[in-house]
Amino acid sequence: MSNIPSEPEFEQAYKELAATLENSTLFEKIPEYRKALQVVSIPERVIQFRVVWENDKGEVEVNRGYRVQFNSALGPYKGGLRFHPSVNLSILKFLGFEQIFKNALTGLNMGGGKGGSDFDPKGKSDSEIRRFCVAFMTELCKHIGADTDVPAGDIGVTGREIGFLLGQYKKIRNLWEGVLTGKGTTWGGSLIRPEATGYGLVYYVNHMIQHASNGQESFAGKRVAISGSGNVAQYAALKAIELGATVVSLSDSKGALVVDGEGSFTPEEIALIAKIKVDRQQISSIASSAPFAGKFKYIPGARPWVHVGQVDVALPSATQNEVSGEEAQALIDAGAKFIAEGSNMGCTQAAIDVFEAHRQANPGAAAIWYAPGKAANAGGVAVSGLEMAQNSARLTWTSEEVDNKLKTIMQSIFQDGLKTALEFATPQEGVLPSLVAGSNIAGFTKVAAAMKDHGDWW
Repeated sequence: MSNIPSEPEFEQAYKELAATLENSTLFEKIPEYRKALQVVSIPERVIQFRVVWENDKGEVEVNRGYRVQFNSALGPYKGGLRFHPSVNLSILKFLGFEQIFKNALTGLNMGGGKGGSDFDPKGKSDSEIRRFCVAFMTELCKHIGADTDVPAGDIGVTGREIGFLLGQYKKIRNLWEGVLTGKGTTWGGSLIRPEATGYGLVYYVNHMIQHASNGQESFAGKRVAISGSGNVAQYAALKAIELGATVVSLSDSKGALVVDGEGSFTPEEIALIAKIKVDRQQISSIASSAPFAGKFKYIPGARPWVHVGQVDVALPSATQNEVSGEEAQALIDAGAKFIAEGSNMGCTQAAIDVFEAHRQANPGAAAIWYAPGKAANAGGVAVSGLEMAQNSARLTWTSEEVDNKLKTIMQSIFQDGLKTALEFATPQEGVLPSLVAGSNIAGFTKVAAAMKDHGDWW
C-alpha cells in the first residue's frame, strides 16, 4: 500500500480488513489467499471525468465525477452514487472496497463499485439538480449497463436524482433496462427499497440479541441510540419502535437531538424529521418547535453517543468515522451491549479496538457484540439486488415478498459471519466470536475463490 498516494479513508478500510485476515487462521490454512488480498485491493477500473453544467443564472459550473469499478468477480459492479462536497477518490475507493465484501455477504450475484461527484445538492433548485444529473449521466452512461455496472443512490442521491439520471440514460442509449436501482415503484423500482437498509440493520441486530440471550430477548424494551436522520436512521428507528424499543436520539451534521428523560421518538416525530430532510433543512430548524420543544434537547455540534444516558443498542447511521475511541468507551460505560453500523465504516479503528478488546476481556453475557457495516447494513444493497432480479424478469414482488427475502438474507449474513468466525478466528474458551472477523473473512473468501476460478490470481 505504500506506493500509492495518500488515501486515508481507503487505507483505513484496507488495513481493517487485512489486519482481520492476518490475525485469523485463514492464511495458515490457505496461504495463497495472501496474493488474492493483494489483487483485490486494486480496482479493476477507475473512471474520472468532468461534469460541466449551468446554474439558474446561466453561469457555467464544473464538478468532478467518478466511478470506481472495483471488482466484478461475483457479478456486475454494484454500489451507490454519492453527491457531496466531501467526495474524493479516497472516499469512493473505501466505499467501493467495502462494497465488494458487503455484496458478497448477501449471496446475490453482485460485484463492488462506487461513484459520485463533489457536487452539493443542498441549496440547488430542482432545475439545477436536473441539469447536473443530465451532464453527469451523459458521461457515466458510456461505462454502465444492467449487466456491466448498476449504480444506486447514496448521500445526496435520492429518488429524484435517480429519475433524472435514468431519463438521460434512456435518451442517449435508447434502452430501458435496470441500469439504476432505487427507482420509483411505478417505473421499475422495488417495494421496501427505501426502507431496506434501516430495516435490515434492525433485523440483523435482532439476531445478535436473540443469539446472545439464547432466544430470550428481542428489541422489546431496549433503549436504542441512533445517529443520522436520513433514510437509514429513519427506517431503523421506525422498525425498532415497531418491535417495542425506545429510540432516544437522531442527529445530523450540525448536531444531535436527544430525548430529555424517559420518552422515545414517535413515528409522527420521525415523519416530521423526514419532511425537513426532503426539504434539505437541518434538525436545528425544528428542534425548538412543537412537538420537539420540552421533550428533546438539541446539542449543537455534537454526536449523540455521550449524551444519551443508559442505552442497550447503538446504531451509528450517519457517515464514516462517527464513533471515536472515547465515544466507544462511553457507550460501553452507558451499558450498550449491541453496536452495529448502519453507516459504512461508522466506527473509527480506535472505536473498533475498544469494542473488540471488551469482547476479548469479558466472557459470555458480560461482553458486547459489535457488527461492521459490511454485514449489518447490507440490507439496502440486498434489496437493490432483488430490484435487479425483478427488472430482469419484468416482475414486481409485493412488499411482503421483498421483506421476507430481506429477513432471510440478513439472517444468513449473521449466521455466516458467526460460523466463519468460529472456523477461522476461534476465540478462547468463554470468549464471544468476533462478528468483525467472521464477516470480513466470509466476504473475502467468497470473492477470492471466484477470482481464482476466473484466473485473476493463481
